[in-house]
Amino acid sequence: MTTANGRTEADDTVAVVVRQWQAVHPGADTGPMEIIGRINRCAALLQQAEDAPLRRAGLTRPEFDLLGALRRTGRDLTPGGLARETFSSGAAVTKRLKQLQERGLVERHGDARDRRVAHVTLTDAGRDLVDSVLPVQLGYEKDVLSGLDPADQRELSNRLGGLLRRLEGTLGGPRP
Repeated sequence: MTTANGRTEADDTVAVVVRQWQAVHPGADTGPMEIIGRINRCAALLQQAEDAPLRRAGLTRPEFDLLGALRRTGRDLTPGGLARETFSSGAAVTKRLKQLQERGLVERHGDARDRRVAHVTLTDAGRDLVDSVLPVQLGYEKDVLSGLDPADQRELSNRLGGLLRRLEGTLGGPRP
């Protein structure tokens, strides 16, 4: 059954968009749009839902990314290192670190050899917060993927990993 917006029950949002573009530009190869559009749409929907546990914990996604980078690397990082780890601008990291420091989740301390360099570390409260939010986050992600059997999950992960490696190599450079 087709709805008023041209969508059938089997369609996703991207299928409708692709059909609309094909009607306007019948010769256009919309194959890439079908993949990139779905990746972008999935990412947006996942992020909206994933952010709910973060909001309950009083965090934004970018703040959690900073705290998570400190926790998962297990070491102090400079603001520049945090920017690289989280794909954020230096100015955005500086602003977020100030807010996290005011909340007692991170501490900054100077470098003994170079006073211009600051190192950021998690406080006990910051570590405890990350450790309490992470299982909720992982549980949500497991539930989202539960509709795919384990073999399909592995295949999707491998294919997305291949795409990511290619993009990092050509667009963003590999991560250090």
